[in-house]
Amino acid sequence: MKRLHLNLDLTGVIITLLVGVLLPVLLSTAVGIVALIIAEDTGGIVTGVLIISFTFAATGSALVALVLAKRKARLARAQADFVANVSHEFKTPLSAIRLYAQTLQSGKLADDPDQEAICVDTILRETESLELMVDRVLTWRTSPNATVPLKLEWRPLAGTIHQTIERFRRMIPPGSVSLSSQIDSEATVNFDEHALHTVMINLLTNAYKYTGREKEISVSVRDEEDKVVIEVADNGVGISPRNQKHVFQPFYRVGEEHREGASGTGLGLAIVRNLVLRHGGTVDVESEEGVGATFRILLPIAKEES
Repeated sequence: MKRLHLNLDLTGVIITLLVGVLLPVLLSTAVGIVALIIAEDTGGIVTGVLIISFTFAATGSALVALVLAKRKARLARAQADFVANVSHEFKTPLSAIRLYAQTLQSGKLADDPDQEAICVDTILRETESLELMVDRVLTWRTSPNATVPLKLEWRPLAGTIHQTIERFRRMIPPGSVSLSSQIDSEATVNFDEHALHTVMINLLTNAYKYTGREKEISVSVRDEEDKVVIEVADNGVGISPRNQKHVFQPFYRVGEEHREGASGTGLGLAIVRNLVLRHGGTVDVESEEGVGATFRILLPIAKEES
């Protein structure tokens, strides 16, 4: 309903521009042309030229107004979608936490320690998901202007990658994904541990959301010449060439056919790109629809090791 309202508003603006500006412009142009044709002196020619110049200026103004109106409508739509998606993402883990907390509070599992442990694990897992969502929104709120300085340190990144993978395991139901890793990097990289953690968690959760029932995710880290290569690959739905050009844009999400069961704010990959660029690195994606996607990050190695 919100999007329909926005589209109707934009249609009204376009109709107003057509009727209120373009129609008078056409009439003025016709008058200017007639004035030039029938002009018998310099004054008539000047009048015709002025009329036509005015019509061109009015046309340009109308086009600018139309572009601004479309941009405003697009931003309003993105904002509405963002609020709706954030609300939905927050509601899901909160509902699960409340359900399992009420189950524990009822005392029904007092004699079933195994089920009680499952409830506790689920609450902790959903809390991790909530923490990630809050961190994602706060990171994006500051990252476009780079107002939060990075705490860069020269050191190997293998330990941080291992920690991130373990945290991701706690965030997902046990046995829900085949997760493998091959970390063969000893090079020293100048990076912010929290930022790299955010990058990897976003890539892993994104891979998890866009894979089917038989989920397979792999993480590899290796040293290549003067770069450390980090790859996160999955066997998911894949990304079309058209969408690959836009997936790192804020609020951009793939087509509806790939969204089943995959809610989100559309900020994860935008945050990844922003943080990687602030580390002097690059990020890209290779994908084939129906086969999966591989996100690849290149970070520069310390100069003394290059």
